[in-house]
Amino acid sequence: MNTEYQPQKIEQKWQKFWEENQTFAASEELEKEKFYGLIEFPYPSGDGLHTGHLRSNTAMDIICRKRRMEGKQVLYPIGFDSFGLPTENYAIKKNRPPQELTQENITTFTRQLKEAGFSFDWNRSFSTTDPEYYKWTQWIFIQMFKHDLAYKTAETINWCTSCKIGLANEEVVNGVCERCDGEVVKKEKEQWILRITKYADRLIDDLDQVDFLEQIKTQQINWIGRSQGAEVDFEIQGETEKLRVFTTRPDTLFGATFMVVAPEHKILEKYKDKITNWSEVEDYIKQAKNKTDIERLDASKDKTGIKLAGLEVINPVNQAKLPIFAADYVMMTYGTGAIMAVPAHDQRDWEFAKQFELPIIPVVSGSDVTEKAFVEIEQGKMINSGEFDGMSSKECSEKITEFLAEKSLGKFATNYKLRDWIFSRQRYWGEPIPMINCQKCGWQTVPEDQLPVELPDITDFQPTEDGQSPLAKVSDWVNTICPKCGGEAQRETDVMPNWAGSNWYFIRYADVKNDQALVDADKAKYWLPVDWYNGGMEHTTLHLLYSRFVYKFLYDIKAVPQELGSEPYKKRTAHGMILGEGGIKMSKSKGNVINPDIYFEKYGADTIRLYEMFMGPFDQSITWDDQGVVGIYRFLNRVWELKNKVTKADDGKEAVQLLNQTIKKVGDDIENTHFNTAVSQLMILVKVLEKQERISEKTWHDFVLILAPFTPHIAEEMWSVLGNKNTLTHEKWPEYDEKLIKSENKTLAIQINGKLRDTIDLAIDAEDSEEIKQQVLSLPKIIKALDGKEVKKYIHIKNKIISIVV
Repeated sequence: MNTEYQPQKIEQKWQKFWEENQTFAASEELEKEKFYGLIEFPYPSGDGLHTGHLRSNTAMDIICRKRRMEGKQVLYPIGFDSFGLPTENYAIKKNRPPQELTQENITTFTRQLKEAGFSFDWNRSFSTTDPEYYKWTQWIFIQMFKHDLAYKTAETINWCTSCKIGLANEEVVNGVCERCDGEVVKKEKEQWILRITKYADRLIDDLDQVDFLEQIKTQQINWIGRSQGAEVDFEIQGETEKLRVFTTRPDTLFGATFMVVAPEHKILEKYKDKITNWSEVEDYIKQAKNKTDIERLDASKDKTGIKLAGLEVINPVNQAKLPIFAADYVMMTYGTGAIMAVPAHDQRDWEFAKQFELPIIPVVSGSDVTEKAFVEIEQGKMINSGEFDGMSSKECSEKITEFLAEKSLGKFATNYKLRDWIFSRQRYWGEPIPMINCQKCGWQTVPEDQLPVELPDITDFQPTEDGQSPLAKVSDWVNTICPKCGGEAQRETDVMPNWAGSNWYFIRYADVKNDQALVDADKAKYWLPVDWYNGGMEHTTLHLLYSRFVYKFLYDIKAVPQELGSEPYKKRTAHGMILGEGGIKMSKSKGNVINPDIYFEKYGADTIRLYEMFMGPFDQSITWDDQGVVGIYRFLNRVWELKNKVTKADDGKEAVQLLNQTIKKVGDDIENTHFNTAVSQLMILVKVLEKQERISEKTWHDFVLILAPFTPHIAEEMWSVLGNKNTLTHEKWPEYDEKLIKSENKTLAIQINGKLRDTIDLAIDAEDSEEIKQQVLSLPKIIKALDGKEVKKYIHIKNKIISIVV
């Protein structure tokens, strides 16, 4: 028997076995309970797989391998999200077709994913760039158009000056393009838009139906930004038209002393002849257009604005005449683009009023507005509010809104921060939008029997200076026949955003070869919804929100079975990033991206899998450390040596008890994504087994099985050494004896800088170890107390105390 641990040889052997035997192929076995585990499919960039991909994939692989051992029929699929700007920009740089580069990148990713030992069902793999796939992406768009959820209109959009495309709000981060960090400016352009706002309430309310991390739910709720209040109409002096505002505080209406409109508001252009200082106002509008939303909303900067001389409105509750200002701190993207300014009770309005010497009228008792606005107004009583004096804030809000409704001057209303989704991109490498424009008939959908509208192969795919897609230059593709009248017509030349293909990919995995329907109903009923989805927190307000919206639409039009409900994912967890040396985010420009290939070659995939699970709490960002990799490699060498101790002898009491405790803890920790403490527990067990002269076959059998989800290659090899001829993939997950998991423990206090922060139960006489340290630093109360601070000292005094100094 070869006693040397040779990971590369072992891993190649078992990867070949799994592929040849279709070990992880999923099928619809109705008598078996299913489990659908999902990861965000990767964008196949030229850099190949990186260690961040491995973290998410390994975690879900562990869960899926455990589910197979629990007797479930498991679907763990993989594909490639391949359309989008990074490949197109790289293709332009290299002067090569993006089709070629994408296929090369997919080949590289496929090799790396297989070498990592992930238990994917490769039979279901696809790329979003496959015409057979994007045929159905286009079909979904057509259904949205038919149901009035897709429309084209001129919009003031975020325009990336580098990428030369329009961006959704979600794609602008800190005023720059999230893809290229290029400058983003405002530009008016015809765009296809999806009415995601029609689903705003359901996207919030249905979060009660799913098991998402609370942080994920909170981010989605805040992004949608639902707020209750009232719409109030202010009559424009001398005109029949009214200026409508949305306010969450109708109770403060008597405190409104001026109005503010966004520089883009339509009344500016409409009443420019009435505005006596129009030239100055026009200059201000131009200045505002050159500012990003981030700059406009920066609370630390002085407020800017200009009075619309000659224009006033009438306050509907007290008939007071109020001046109107244009100011860039008011955005067209929230409410109506106009606000009633109540400087006594809003800090931004207070600062503006002070700057322009406008009146400040408190309408809540106890208000001191000399130094700042009084905003904590819920507890006070109304004052300076006519017949509403003495009421509470809540009662006054209701009464004033009822008063306005009776006079047709206002109504109860709900507002959302969420905007409709800009869906056009003026680039080449994306799904063609399946629409045809006829001068006589207007916009028509491409007949469904003509799908897919394939992306033509072209050599000149540089972005155009006029903002049109490169497809606009392909006249023989653009010019076509109107499907309604048969006359001359033109294809839409904008393409879909990179999110389009990822909106529904999880559905296609259930029925990947179907060319007659989006998904077969019976297969959908068996596999959907997804049982557990893991992905990055950065996609919470992008992909995750978009895909929930699209799935709800497909549910509404009965494209997916009604029995499934309208939520696509039962459970959603998220992982922290892996950072480069010094805790710096990895990026190609910094040269600190860690490619796993060199580590696979030197240490084996099992080492990297186990290291990434041991590095720290799964939901937190962690810093890569080569010494940690070496430590895990040594640990697996120690595990490999243990197989030589296996006999038919019985184990000692300590080992039996610890084995049962480990089976329970590892199982529980996997379910709670506490992978690092699961690995710590395995290490504790290995230490005890190393002290024994012999290890029983029963103990070794159970140990190998609970190790297998983490390090499947070495586990398969050690399983075969026991004389087993079949893979351990479908062996039963070990059970533990309830009587044997209880032990005599000692409760130790955990102090941080001398203050008690938590306690931990450890076995009596438990020595200081890296495994126990990992468990301590993973306790929620300790994580909260540390708040990201660096641990300077960690002291474990046996049976007494654990002290941490930061």
